[in-house]
Amino acid sequence: MPIQRITTKSVFQLLIDRPTRRNAIDSETANELAEQLRQANADPNCAVVVIAGVGPCFCAGSDLKELAGQQPSRLAEVERVKAALARTIQDIDVPVIAAVHGYALGGGCSLATACDLVVSDAQTFWHMPEVLNGWLPPWGIQPLIDRCGPVRARHLLWARERINGAAAHELGLVDRLSEPGRVLEVALQQANDWAALPAIARRSVKPYLRTTRGFSPRDADAYASDQFEAHCASAAAQNTLKRFGAKS
Repeated sequence: MPIQRITTKSVFQLLIDRPTRRNAIDSETANELAEQLRQANADPNCAVVVIAGVGPCFCAGSDLKELAGQQPSRLAEVERVKAALARTIQDIDVPVIAAVHGYALGGGCSLATACDLVVSDAQTFWHMPEVLNGWLPPWGIQPLIDRCGPVRARHLLWARERINGAAAHELGLVDRLSEPGRVLEVALQQANDWAALPAIARRSVKPYLRTTRGFSPRDADAYASDQFEAHCASAAAQNTLKRFGAKS
């Protein structure tokens, strides 16, 4: 199987395991990773997912071996499968963390930036070579824009050179830098921190962001207020309120 799953308490690790292809994503890998994400989201024991790569890198992008020799319509069909994978990360309620080492190229960069948090070491190589290769990236541009804005995104899409993790951090592609060799450790530390949050509140953040995109401030606040009212009945919220009530 192209994806390994390691379950540790409430954190699920999903490892891209195609080291002979530099963890490049083909249709099978994209479908399997999306299915594993959906299963993790449906599992009440799963609080956070960490995506990482086996071997010397995170992901070298789309598997061009699968694409070579195909008609353009077939190429687009294959890439739509990978676009659906990126949307799955955004559509599920559990947080997803990318632990990026070695390099994240093309679709690997898109996959990482679609996640809720990105951990990379300073020497990891990042690059979107699609325009250099002769085509517009067929997926992953919007997460790039969400992270670094449209001006920086266009510069990254036009770039001929790779940038390292430190530069990616400055641009906003990377949320946290780690020491070399400690990327997965740092990602798991963050995952465990998030897993300790009350589940009802933790799982409400991504649905709020999805639902209220494009809402007016008034409507967004109304939605948040409804969620707040429902959450205040939970055990975690009641315990917090009781602690303050006991001091009065």
